[in-house]
Amino acid sequence: MTAGVLLGLLGSVMGLAQPMAAKQVMDAMGRGSPAYGPVIALSVLVAAGGILAGLGHYVLDRSAESIVCAARRRLIDRLLALRVPVVERTEPGDLISRVTSDTALLRQSAPQAVSAAVTGTLITLATVVMMGLLDAVLLGVTLGVIAFIGIVVAVVAPRIGRATRHTQEAVGRMGAALERALGAFRTIKASGAEQQEAGALYRAAEHARRTGVRAAAWEAVSATLSAVVVQVCFLVVLGVGGARVTSGAIGVSTLVAFLLYLFALAPRIGQLVEGVGQFQIGSAAAARIREVERLEVERLEVVGLEAEEEQHGGEGGASRPKADPLPARVAFRDVHFAYRPGLPQVHHRVSFTVPGGGLTAFVGPSGTGKTTVFSLIERFYDPDAGQVLLDGKDVRQWPLAQLRAAIGYVEQDTPVLAGTLRENLTLGAVDATEEELRHALRLVRLDGVTDRLPRGLDTDVGHRGSRLSGGERQRVAIARALLRRPRLLLLDEATSQLDAANEAALRDTITDIAGRITVLVVAHRLSTVTTADRIVVMEAGHVRAVGTHAELLEADALYRELATTQLLNGR
Repeated sequence: MTAGVLLGLLGSVMGLAQPMAAKQVMDAMGRGSPAYGPVIALSVLVAAGGILAGLGHYVLDRSAESIVCAARRRLIDRLLALRVPVVERTEPGDLISRVTSDTALLRQSAPQAVSAAVTGTLITLATVVMMGLLDAVLLGVTLGVIAFIGIVVAVVAPRIGRATRHTQEAVGRMGAALERALGAFRTIKASGAEQQEAGALYRAAEHARRTGVRAAAWEAVSATLSAVVVQVCFLVVLGVGGARVTSGAIGVSTLVAFLLYLFALAPRIGQLVEGVGQFQIGSAAAARIREVERLEVERLEVVGLEAEEEQHGGEGGASRPKADPLPARVAFRDVHFAYRPGLPQVHHRVSFTVPGGGLTAFVGPSGTGKTTVFSLIERFYDPDAGQVLLDGKDVRQWPLAQLRAAIGYVEQDTPVLAGTLRENLTLGAVDATEEELRHALRLVRLDGVTDRLPRGLDTDVGHRGSRLSGGERQRVAIARALLRRPRLLLLDEATSQLDAANEAALRDTITDIAGRITVLVVAHRLSTVTTADRIVVMEAGHVRAVGTHAELLEADALYRELATTQLLNGR
């Protein structure tokens, strides 16, 4: 940015010298003397000034692209580090607009604002000084015009900033509405709700248009008043200057030089006015970016050697840590939790212990806090009271990277990302070998499917895995979790969309895996839990009973009822 400003400043200095060179040409011609020297000097000044100004403009624009790239990278790092509750309270479309649209405004405004602040201001002052050397009376007329333009800018600029902020907020809301529609695309089509959603998007677009027009109107007022006042100034200077030439106070060459300076000053004044407007636009965009930077991110709460290791190891690597041969132990101690203050508690004094290894199933009616158990183990949320322990240590004392590296998690909706099958499988396991990939696919019975795909593992799976069936997406998610070599595997209804044959095969695989690592499953199917080493029955946010299938059939009425109805009508 400094280099661009200096180049632009040098180009402007060349331009500042041009009226004086032109005056010398006219004086030489008036005296009948050869004007070769002044003409050559003027030509060099014009060419050099144009080249330097163009080069400065390019360097400023290139710097602006670097600023935007840096801002986007910082925002991306911030967004991916946000805490889960923060993301769930925020519209994704609005966050996306801050990374794309708001940073683009920085690209647009940064060069002009910086150039106006430095080059425009200095050259304007220098031009005024040169005008004063030529004629103080004409300078007085010019300063009056500059003062008036300053008043206009001071009044209009804050309004441009506010209008731009409202415009960007409207664009963010439109992005959120569009993300909402595309996120439920099939549902909208199946419901015949295209026009209904289009109406909502039209309203968002219209609101963005209105706020954009308001910002444009204030920019037009500023630019138009400045241009009109400069034209009036030119006419006044021409009239007053002509009178002073007639009276003999100044010569014709002095008036011509002053008018040339006035011509040079007019675009500088326009640059300053536009620069102030662009600064307001950039400030509005920067304010929205800073709002993201104030959102709460996940922080590492570690001490001693762990903190030092985390500082040097970082969280950015996606390669797997060395596998710990021991399966993880999990315990909840009097855990209380609500998703937000004021909402009902999801967990009330939840306590249970899961020893290392084996299969533990969580069952119970919907809404009893089974999935929340997994969210607390992963530290997507922290308990309001009590402790969640992994290997006897509170999860809040674990480095997040180390904690999550020990866990494989398959969510209820088993998300698959846009991209290739290979990219989805190696998410968080970029160092997985081809043999490991094939082994994981065989475990979840996806090897036959991948062999039929046109490009095998490099086949694109579509947006959110749209080119895969629901059961295939579930098996991809399970294979992805297994590739991370977890010590603790969390499966949240991970077989709900599988047919009977694939479910039975995958159940055998999970049972085999449970001999080496700890496996926790949330299940609504009786077939999933009958072979579990222990079953935790949850009701109304607390643990009602713990035992094997046979023990609970005999001792717990709720479990007996659930089992009788195939655990909430599962198969």
